[in-house]
Parts: sequence; C-alpha cells; structure tokens
Amino acid sequence: MPRREVTHHRDALSIHWAFTDAADGDLSVDGDPDDLSVRRSRIAPHPWTWLRQVHGSEVVHVHTPGDFCDELADAAVTMVPDAVLAVHSADCAGIVLSATDRNGQPIIGVVHAGWRGLESGVVQHTVQQMRDLGGDGFTWDLGPCISPGAYEFGTEALDVLRTRYGNVVVGETLDGKPALDLRAGVRVALGESGVTSEAMTGPPPCTALDPGFYSWRARGDTGRQAAVAWLASPDERYPWHP
Repeated sequence: MPRREVTHHRDALSIHWAFTDAADGDLSVDGDPDDLSVRRSRIAPHPWTWLRQVHGSEVVHVHTPGDFCDELADAAVTMVPDAVLAVHSADCAGIVLSATDRNGQPIIGVVHAGWRGLESGVVQHTVQQMRDLGGDGFTWDLGPCISPGAYEFGTEALDVLRTRYGNVVVGETLDGKPALDLRAGVRVALGESGVTSEAMTGPPPCTALDPGFYSWRARGDTGRQAAVAWLASPDERYPWHP
C-alpha cells in the first residue's frame, strides 16, 4: 500500500501526500479509464491532475480540481483544496514540494524528474512557480526512484550532468560501473533554488532493486507508480488519516 503522510496546519488546509507502489496497481495514464478511476480514488478521492510527461521543464498552475489533465508538462503547483496533483514514474524521481505564503496558506507542487528533467531545470522551475505564488519555508519529500547502484549511465550524458551539477551526481553501480546519482541531482537542484532542508522522510526505496515497485530500466515494466499531493480542510477524513 502507498506510503502516506500529512502535515496539519492550524486554521489552514492540511497537506496530504502519498507515494504508491506496485501493490496499488498500475497508475499509468494510458491505462483503462475505469480501472484508473478506482485506483486513484483509493489514494485520493478528489479530481486528479495528471500530465502527459515529456521529460521537460513545463509547470502547470492548477486553479480548479482536475485542471490540465493530459497536458504536456512534468510538474504542477496549486493552492486549491481537493485538487490532486500527480506525477508518474518507473525509475524517475517523483518529488513533492510544500511551502506557505505570508498568510500561512500552504502551496504544493509535484515534479517528475529524470535525468533530462534535471538537465532542463524542471525542479528549479517548479520552485520558482511556487515562489511566484508567495511560497517560502519549503519542505520536500522524494518518492521511490532508481538508485546509483542500479543506474549505469553513459559517460557522455553523465558528463553533461556533471558539468551542470558537479561531481556529486556521479555514482557507481553495484558492480563498479559509472552511474548517475539521481537523488543527489535532485538535492543540488533544490539547493540552487534555495531549498536547503532535508527530505521529510529518509532515503526512498530503489525501484530497480526492490521488486515491490515498477522499474522500466531493470525489468522493462510498463506500469507506473505515482507521487501524489493535495490540500484538504482540517476536518477532512480519510480511512488512513494519520
């Protein structure tokens, strides 16, 4: 079942987020619509914003629950209650961001970031969109994604990311081959945007090494897990509410 978290705010909307796994079923946006509706409602029973992810840097600002479905984008932000933001992955990083404006109202964002997204600056663009809404005091969490131990990477592309983010993104596979440390890249990208806090929870599982998650690179899985976030009123109740 998905790992679920919630941050309560006095007199303000609470921030909910969840990272799904293979046991929650395939959440790929190209799946059967009826099956997807059932699976999504088990995670968050509100309208979902799901994106046609293209490994770019486009960020959408959701004003109404369900806005921008099928939009070509890799991140979304909102301040609207009951608007579920979701990104999908099978090795890439799914990131949940939260902040508050000067009135203490929360702002959330979700990001799909693989190596191309890191290169194009999708993390930084999302943080900037949230700052444009008045966001400050950022926190973040990282969902299941591939670890450097399983992410052998071509030297040419790795050098591009090394030049962009530094040697910290260069890792090593379990058998000693050059690898990309995607997680380190996420941290550096966030730091460039002034988000220097640590992740809300510990290191995420590796999608390639843990069979409980979908992995395109390790197993050729076509299924996708999701990183999901939404805002709900303080008296909102879910079966799993912490």
